[in-house]
Amino acid sequence: MSTSSWLASDAQWPDGVPEKRHLRVGFIALSDAAPLIVAKRLELGHEHGLTLELSRESSWAAVRDKLLTGELDAAHSLYGLVYGVQLGIGGPREDMAVLMVLNRNGQAVTVTPSLAEAMARTGDLRAALASLGRKPVFAQTFPTGTHAMFLNYWFAAQGIDPLTEISSIVIPPAHMVAAMEEGGLDGFCCGEPWHAVAQARGLGRTVVVSSDIWPNHPEKVLACRRDFVSRYPKTAQALVRTLLSACRWLDMPGHRAEAAGWLAEPAWVGAPRDLIAARLLGDFGRLQGRHALLPVSFFDEGVVNYPHPSDGMWFIAQYRRWGMVGDAAVAGAAQTAAAVSQTALFEAAARAEAVPVEATPAHEVLCDGKAWDAAVAGDLRAYVDGFDIRAR
Repeated sequence: MSTSSWLASDAQWPDGVPEKRHLRVGFIALSDAAPLIVAKRLELGHEHGLTLELSRESSWAAVRDKLLTGELDAAHSLYGLVYGVQLGIGGPREDMAVLMVLNRNGQAVTVTPSLAEAMARTGDLRAALASLGRKPVFAQTFPTGTHAMFLNYWFAAQGIDPLTEISSIVIPPAHMVAAMEEGGLDGFCCGEPWHAVAQARGLGRTVVVSSDIWPNHPEKVLACRRDFVSRYPKTAQALVRTLLSACRWLDMPGHRAEAAGWLAEPAWVGAPRDLIAARLLGDFGRLQGRHALLPVSFFDEGVVNYPHPSDGMWFIAQYRRWGMVGDAAVAGAAQTAAAVSQTALFEAAARAEAVPVEATPAHEVLCDGKAWDAAVAGDLRAYVDGFDIRAR
């Protein structure tokens, strides 16, 4: 939207000037940080009265800590990081906010070539893991994050209890390839382009993408502390408008290929452009998946970006499933998610940007055949109890 159209669409522009105009926004070196990098490279914030300073962080724990101390105003964040902090799982508790979803899909599971061959030969994950002759070691990026939950879900869907049969360790995304090279790691789940890099170097093979586990799952979000929203509501709305513009730009023809070149720069992701571009555009080589290997999605006419409270409730359900929270968290899940998801703020920002608002979450079927939608979320206790493999 041009400055003139902004003025035409908001007669109260002088009153709508952001309370805080310079924002420090964190990100992790991943392809799905693309909306932030695009927003900065094109200075899309200027149209909304913002100047963005991007801060590349070393780990999701660093993102969490800097959000909590105020060193970061907002961040590209794992959905599950927000809910882990909100519930105080394994660390400090703080009221958090999800301003919008930045992307859906775009993650994967990569294993060593020898394990991939065993999986292809046996056609059975349990048998392939048994061939190791020891307890398998898999890495994820944050204990309450999507990657940890997706690994658990994937293993359990194949009859493997991730709590007792798998050793899970935490490694920052950009260090996954080095960990594979050092040995002792049988597989990992994180975002791109690190799966593409591991495969290109012959260190691993991607065996499943996250859309095979949960098609069109929520992934990274624009997160902040909730008191940031209450103190700077106009700033928060301006930031959402800026990132909606960036997500829309990424969906336009040819723009992802251009963005891949930017992401390849050392300041952002620092991986080969061709490897970033391939998976950013949905090229997974010969890999075949049950959900047609859905590529990362940033906008899809706004369908991607709505912060559905039910998405957050899925994470709370999984935390209860794996014994990370008690029954009280499940009982209060709807209230928790309604407070975290800034739906009214998002809807106002979307309307200002002429982005359609899709407030009804999609009905999806996950890799174990279980459905997830708003109706299922309405009886979260029954949903959790319906899993055979879970903490007791």
